Amino acid sequence: MKLYLKQKVFSWKDQGTVKDGNGEDRYYIEGKVFSLGKQLTVKDAQGREVAFIKQKVLSLLPRFFVEMNGEQVAEIVKKISFLKQKYIINGPGFEVVGDFFAHDYSIVDGERQVAVIHKKWMSWGDTFEIDIDSEKDEILILALVLAIDAVMDANAAASSASSGN
Repeated sequence: MKLYLKQKVFSWKDQGTVKDGNGEDRYYIEGKVFSLGKQLTVKDAQGREVAFIKQKVLSLLPRFFVEMNGEQVAEIVKKISFLKQKYIINGPGFEVVGDFFAHDYSIVDGERQVAVIHKKWMSWGDTFEIDIDSEKDEILILALVLAIDAVMDANAAASSASSGN
């Protein structure tokens, strides 16, 4: 099954919409304006919270936690890697492997490919196509994609600040 995530460009807080393959709204993404570290809420089409993503603020490497139904279900940790973006997902035991620019990456469980993610290069706001192997994993996969995107945004901002731009 495919989901399409589109993040809004002009907004005080992180916002986005997730549509299914028929173009119907499936989930809404909402970030907190004032918080220590990034915090995102995923809501279903009826407005109920289905996942919460929060950043661990005091951490050497970027680290995010995913909560579903009030319980922590995953911890995303960025690994140091020179050629490819690499993330370990504690909890479900998934691993994320992607290309250098992290516009195409996969979430794998051992040898099984759980999801394939493609981020469009030229779009107004971040736009993702997420192809998920099993519908039962869709909320978790969506939360993982949001956390990984937050890490990439933070790395880009830090890179830009250190280069003096």
